[in-house]
Amino acid sequence: MGPGANDSRHDDLTARAGLVEQELPVGALYVVALPIGNAADITLRALWVLARVDAIAAEDKRLTGPLLARFGIETPLLAAHEHNERAAAAAILERLALGQRVALVTDAGTPAVSDPGARIVRAALEAGRRVVPVPGASSAVAAVSAGGLTSHGFRFAGFLPAAARERERHLREIASDSDATVLFEAPHRIHALLAGLARLLAPDRRIVLARELTKRFETIIALPAKELAHFVPEERGEYVVIVDADESRVPAALDQDGERWLEALLEELPPARAAAIVSRMTGVPREQVYGIALERRRKP
Repeated sequence: MGPGANDSRHDDLTARAGLVEQELPVGALYVVALPIGNAADITLRALWVLARVDAIAAEDKRLTGPLLARFGIETPLLAAHEHNERAAAAAILERLALGQRVALVTDAGTPAVSDPGARIVRAALEAGRRVVPVPGASSAVAAVSAGGLTSHGFRFAGFLPAAARERERHLREIASDSDATVLFEAPHRIHALLAGLARLLAPDRRIVLARELTKRFETIIALPAKELAHFVPEERGEYVVIVDADESRVPAALDQDGERWLEALLEELPPARAAAIVSRMTGVPREQVYGIALERRRKP
């Protein structure tokens, strides 16, 4: 294989993906997802954008730099982390005002999702600048997709507060919520989190533990809450912890009375309002009732 074979193959993939025909607006902030562990998970579009913007605002240049070098990208890096986010936002806005393109990345995954970046994105939006998402890897979505959840939705809680009182309050809210909840946890706090869940959750509540997603020692297991007290987690690699929906508290569907109430309310109210009322009356999740209401409205 000749020295230019890899370049020609990359150019061929870029053309097949239709990137050469896409626009790359000036004066825009590009929110670019990076791999969460496996470098091969980076998207063609992410590579295309990162190679063409004027600067890349990175949470940690020491981590992002080697990843960019791996793909031959030499775009200048700016520092944009939790300790300088306001100043970084101002500097980025100045660049955007000059018509530059700036990409925002975090160490791994999608910026502004339990990672720095939200203030920068908000500042760009408030300044009337275009914000362009370039989606890709997300540890929360990866864990949900491999966790076998049967509920129609989930609540994303990210990292819980470090303060004991606030942490306990959040854990109690999660335990009382019948919907699924997705958490992030650092390895040095995973024991405490699992102990708290074991204490507060119903014994048969299903828990999914995902560690080192997309990496060599990736582990995904499911177990009931009653087994958490005896489970010994690895204290290496960040965790995604899913508290699955409490199926014992979620009615499967509307009963006949609920159906009649919904039908009557839809004659006077919009679907969202009718669904909210019927959900409170029956205990069926509002999203589920709303879906039924939309089906009713679509029928002649």
